[in-house]
Amino acid sequence: MERTFTTHRVRRTESLDGIWDFRMEGFDTQYRLPVPAVWEQHPDFLAHRGHGTYTRRVCVSEAGNLRLVFKGVSHTADVYFDGELVAHHYNAFTPFSAVVRGVSAGEHELRVCVDNTFSEQSALHRPNDYYTYGGITRPVSMERLSDVYVQWVHVTPYCADGRWHARLSVRIANLSEAVHTAQLALSLAGKTLSADVAVAAGAEATASFDEAFDGIEPWSPASPRLYTVSAVLSEHGTAVDDLIDRTGFRTVAVSGRQLLLNGEPFYLKGFNRHEDYAVDGCAVSLQHQAQDLDLLQDMHANAVRTCHYPNDERFLDLCDERGIFVWEENHARGGGLEAMQNPNFDKQCEDCIREMIEAHYNHPAIVIWGILNENASESEIGREKYARQYAQIRSLDKSRPVTSATCRHFTDICLDLPDVVSYNLYTNWYEDADVAERNGRELDWIESAGGSGKPVIVSELGA
Repeated sequence: MERTFTTHRVRRTESLDGIWDFRMEGFDTQYRLPVPAVWEQHPDFLAHRGHGTYTRRVCVSEAGNLRLVFKGVSHTADVYFDGELVAHHYNAFTPFSAVVRGVSAGEHELRVCVDNTFSEQSALHRPNDYYTYGGITRPVSMERLSDVYVQWVHVTPYCADGRWHARLSVRIANLSEAVHTAQLALSLAGKTLSADVAVAAGAEATASFDEAFDGIEPWSPASPRLYTVSAVLSEHGTAVDDLIDRTGFRTVAVSGRQLLLNGEPFYLKGFNRHEDYAVDGCAVSLQHQAQDLDLLQDMHANAVRTCHYPNDERFLDLCDERGIFVWEENHARGGGLEAMQNPNFDKQCEDCIREMIEAHYNHPAIVIWGILNENASESEIGREKYARQYAQIRSLDKSRPVTSATCRHFTDICLDLPDVVSYNLYTNWYEDADVAERNGRELDWIESAGGSGKPVIVSELGA
């Protein structure tokens, strides 16, 4: 189960979750391990860091193009189809896929080589105060693609002249060696938009719309109304591909010291959440995801921060459905200056941000994008990296504010860069002090250090 709702009615999909063959480098035994799961669940691999290989056979009923979709592999994956490398991916917490063209009918071997070791090659997954597991940790599926297919649909709602509008973008790819002109039908909130889209051989094209919608019920915690957006591609009168997602009509803005939802101030009161259970590791079951939200709502919270990495899409789906605000952040936690100067740091952060926003753009629950928890924001080199990542997010999505949680108390030189200032404060843990006095000093300093007039979030506190 990849999502909490159906994502295709035309494109044929098949879940590859189940039991796979598994071998761990340095071990003679062949194992049978579940997918998705972490290999630390097995007694032979408790706290084991290494290189493991998952293998299974897949059956293709008719020749054509395949797309292999991985929602999360921890932390580095090399994917082989019939012995040929078709994908290399780093980061446990963002989805990726591999397209294999012209696959013949019959049985084929799918092999995934997984690495969860620490080295200079891994700038983000490193020794930390949360565990880096090994394994295929989120769902896997196989899709049958036509030569032209929908990669993604993004919906950006906004209000103008008292009406709801939305900017819609649809990315279409062409796998063939010839130009294809497909007919696109895009449906949202009772309205269907259409266009002929020409896509060059081996290329991609984007169809864009800007439309007004009547009778809209906006998304809010009190009424988390969701709308289905459906993109269907046809050629010669026959539907050849589709993609279904969900969205909500709502706006998020910053006005002075306030965060605004649909033009009204809102206040975040909630929890930081790690994807980690004793029985699941980071391959958290849907039951436990729902239980986390049950507990959160039982304590009258309205928000969750995905510290310190993008979360499972199903958890975000549940937040959409329940009206829970989400601060989602990229995966770069607690890096001092040396960690931020790792030669792979910039590229791996850039990839994580791009994959996070592309996959999670339509979730109305996400009201803030975050970056770089407790990194070297007191340094000029750090400031350059903060500025670069904020700029990347804003180039991908201008509809949400940005922030980062700092612990560089009284030394941070980056507070002028985000829309919202956030800080982690552990009074009476790291220092003995009066809580109110210590917090007051922090707020006074933020005012003088670039955060004047901005909303402020206490992003962590304890203990």
